Amino acid sequence: MVNEHLEYVFVALGLLVFLLYHMWLLFTILGEPRRTIIGLNAESRHQWVYAMMSDPFKNGVLAVQTIRNNIMASTLLATTAITLSSLIGIVTSNPWSSDDTSSILDNTRTIKRISITICFLVAFLCNIQSIRCYCHVSFLITAPTLRDKEAYMEYIGKVMNRASYSWSLGLRAFYLSFPLFLWIYGPIPMFACSCLTSFGLYFLDTTARITRDLHTNSFTKESNDVESAVETDYHLLAGNDLAQNAALDNVSIQIA
Repeated sequence: MVNEHLEYVFVALGLLVFLLYHMWLLFTILGEPRRTIIGLNAESRHQWVYAMMSDPFKNGVLAVQTIRNNIMASTLLATTAITLSSLIGIVTSNPWSSDDTSSILDNTRTIKRISITICFLVAFLCNIQSIRCYCHVSFLITAPTLRDKEAYMEYIGKVMNRASYSWSLGLRAFYLSFPLFLWIYGPIPMFACSCLTSFGLYFLDTTARITRDLHTNSFTKESNDVESAVETDYHLLAGNDLAQNAALDNVSIQIA
């Protein structure tokens, strides 16, 4: 009886601590993004998109390679998540590991396995969405047309940040799986792990004042350089040869 009360109290408190921390993190990202690593990284990726698209012919290979590295990281996490969820399903379906499941809601072991499996499935889906967005960006960022349009660059930057946000959500699902794994050994280890995980994530997610100042100065300098580097002429697609030749003739006349 006492053990059941501990399950209800400490498990609920552990999940509440984890939830309250991430609610605070979400409001901080929306209100003061530069106080968090996620907000600073979002601005860095935005500036990176502008820098890459200032000269897509020169920076195209670098941009695609960078995006490919992010795709590989998301693929690794997605593969790990679906593998672990499959292993949990195999273990729970074996006859030697089955127990009395006459009432699933009252079976604590079943609830623990389902919770961990849901975490890994959420991580898998988030990383799949991250891969989808990164693949979309890899096509858009090397397009030679309309590279001088602010709205076009803004859209690519938003898709890039959307991919990173999906990757971060998948990583948070992995973080949540640690307390749920320790829940197997009891509610007190689960509660302690939730508190320690939230405490450690606070130092990983927040930024110091010197870091914010350095990024602010860097963003201001980079934005001025990128704006001066963006050209004003259009780069048409290869479907209209006459228009393309006429544009090249106009450019050559102006240079002469």
